[in-house]
Amino acid sequence: MMSPHPLWTRDEVLSATGGVAGPSDVDWHASGVSIDSRTCRPGDLFIAFSGENLDGHDFLPDAFRAGAAAAVVSRDMDYASRPLVRVDDGLHALNNLGRAARDRCTAPVVAVTGSVGKTSTKEAIGLALGALGTTHATLGNLNNQIGVPLTLARMPRDVNYAVVEMGMNHAGEISELSLLVRPDIGVITTIAAVHLEFFDHVAGIADAKAEIFEGMCQQGIAVLNRDNVYFAMLSTRAQACGLKEVVGFGAHPEADIHLSTCESDDAGSNVTAQLNDRIIHYRLNVPGRHWVQNSLTVLGTVSALDGDIDLAAQALAELTPPKGRGTRIGVQLRDGVLTVIDDSYNASPASMRAAFAVLGDSQPATGGRRIAVLGDMLELGDASASLHAGLANDLAANRVDQVFCAGTNMAALDDALPAAMRGGTAADSQALAGPVCQAVTAGDVVLIKGSLGSRMAVVVDALCALDTDGRLETNNAV
Repeated sequence: MMSPHPLWTRDEVLSATGGVAGPSDVDWHASGVSIDSRTCRPGDLFIAFSGENLDGHDFLPDAFRAGAAAAVVSRDMDYASRPLVRVDDGLHALNNLGRAARDRCTAPVVAVTGSVGKTSTKEAIGLALGALGTTHATLGNLNNQIGVPLTLARMPRDVNYAVVEMGMNHAGEISELSLLVRPDIGVITTIAAVHLEFFDHVAGIADAKAEIFEGMCQQGIAVLNRDNVYFAMLSTRAQACGLKEVVGFGAHPEADIHLSTCESDDAGSNVTAQLNDRIIHYRLNVPGRHWVQNSLTVLGTVSALDGDIDLAAQALAELTPPKGRGTRIGVQLRDGVLTVIDDSYNASPASMRAAFAVLGDSQPATGGRRIAVLGDMLELGDASASLHAGLANDLAANRVDQVFCAGTNMAALDDALPAAMRGGTAADSQALAGPVCQAVTAGDVVLIKGSLGSRMAVVVDALCALDTDGRLETNNAV
């Protein structure tokens, strides 16, 4: 249900940003906030600032044609008849608008970070809390120094819950975001080997993720992965920051949200978890042990908020993976169906292994094979070659029949594979797409995965184009 109050009035924007109204003296209010003229909607406040490649001021005409209510600008513009707010710096104004939105928010705010699973876990928490009340959550993966204040600036006045995702690849970034968001609940999904190009060791990543506690109030609660080797370190950091409580989740016997049993199939998992003396049964209609772990994070968060655990767990049956994070697509070939697992959005050693487990649990049709099409994992620094080659044993353990590799880093994996598993290599995803399309047959289950920069979605698109019916049937529970 839409709020009866505008998201922002003119006076509120002027006060929050410290800006000056333009020549037009018309009063206005905004129902949304946009930084991209292509997605600007009628009633949005358009904030123009200069990025690395583009200057938002150049797209002001497009924003007003799209129906923008007003625009925040940091240079003189020839729009005397349009509502403008003049500021010194557009990005600084966006931060101030986000800070003002947080100041007026009375709902509990959940912040989510971690080496892997941030977006998926954020989506799951948002879904569960949405069953308990009106919930505002980060759209997609807007989790950086622009995305986080934008998420806050878009937050309605009267939400019951807010869920904000935080990402980083350098030390100090999470601290800055946490001080802006001021979370009541701080969730760290896990600590794993990612962004090693910018850190000397994984412990440095744990230190950087622990910065989430720095902006939290002393009544705040940390929700942490009890199975992770850095749990004790993170718990100590949370306590040192004065947090009230630490809630652990996982299969560890001392986890507060403890995984009791998990029965998995191609379509998902039947899960039993325990919270103190309570037994919670629920169904996940997305396959993979990592989704089970994500669901425990959700229950830990709802417990920390004193929410209805049973209702939240029931809502998890509606969970679907975000685009490029495990979506299953049935491609109709002339003699049967090819199953594509689109996990092309991003990759790290930990998420690769999780995806291999999903592929291993998948059942090809008669005569079908398990095929992995893998692109480079990026930002792994000097450890890159060994981390790529180290995936060979996991592929074999999950009964993967054939592996195709794209990119220079993945060459190390190809070298480590037995000859019978090598499907082919190429310099990039574009060059690999053709050989993969020629190799697949009906009944195969094909996993596509790689870091975003390796552009493995190109292979997904090529496989989907094989559909003989001219349509794509997407099904998260094939």
